[in-house]
Amino acid sequence: MKAILVGLGSAGFGWYKRLRDRGMLHAVVESHEAMKEKMGNDPYPFYTSLEVALRHEAEAADFLVNVTTPSAHSAVNHAAFDYKLPVLCEKPISFDFAESVEIVDRAKRENIPFMIAENYRHFPYVRKLKALIQSGAIGELSTVEIAFHRFHQVKRNYAVRILDDIGVHHFDMLRYLTGREGVAVQARLYDPIAGWQEEGASLQCYATIELEGGITASYTASIASRGPATGWSGNWRVEGTEGALLLRDGEIALYRGQDATVIDDYSDIRQRDTLDEFLSSLHEGREAETSGADYLKTQALVHCANASSVSCSRLQVRLHGKDEA
Repeated sequence: MKAILVGLGSAGFGWYKRLRDRGMLHAVVESHEAMKEKMGNDPYPFYTSLEVALRHEAEAADFLVNVTTPSAHSAVNHAAFDYKLPVLCEKPISFDFAESVEIVDRAKRENIPFMIAENYRHFPYVRKLKALIQSGAIGELSTVEIAFHRFHQVKRNYAVRILDDIGVHHFDMLRYLTGREGVAVQARLYDPIAGWQEEGASLQCYATIELEGGITASYTASIASRGPATGWSGNWRVEGTEGALLLRDGEIALYRGQDATVIDDYSDIRQRDTLDEFLSSLHEGREAETSGADYLKTQALVHCANASSVSCSRLQVRLHGKDEA
């Protein structure tokens, strides 16, 4: 299997090394020609034009990996779809929810495999937490509490918004761990006094998320936190009718009554990453775990939370159409 890689920035170069080391890299596209220096003496074809690259290389490639800036995602995905190339795209599908819906609809309509590279749910401790919940270790699910705190001031070519940049991972984990879809969201996004000034940015979020089956999740997150940092996946407290599961810094604690069992051995968890899942889905002719159609449900939560903050109201989650109070 050979891939065309589009984007050679910091994340793109990580994908470059991964594909190269697995013998899967076919060609590279990067609009900034100076970025070619990262490739050293590697012999792969390099293009500054996606159109030219696809015209010359699409027939010999099996899929495309889209690691461009989010504002360019849709244009790159559409171009790949024009050549019927399966696409593995970094999150988000698009910052524009209507564009996200359009991309997913086209992929489905034309039967083109399209997956988002959502890596958080592939962390071994997240898979283990899911297995414990599914096994009934804490009975029926009741409530979920999520806390995320870091000081994460990074330079982007777009305004950093906590839910679009980081929270989308946590919202996807919430769907994955509970196996339930979002019903309604009420959120408040703002910039704390301790934050930094960036036009269009939102650095902190408080949200209540209602899930199917009467499960409620609370979400507190900040990328302008001055105190101790959580792990990137956040700290989780999952309550059930017979106990609770706590996830902190990659370690799980299972509580039943007053007894606690610490779980930090994940050797029974199959190690896979997003590329493994994408390739398996292509070989097996099935929908990928974080296919565009599935990930649209995660982005719907983010879109609804952003809209809720603007309207100062509780909104129902909708995959298509207008948000509803």
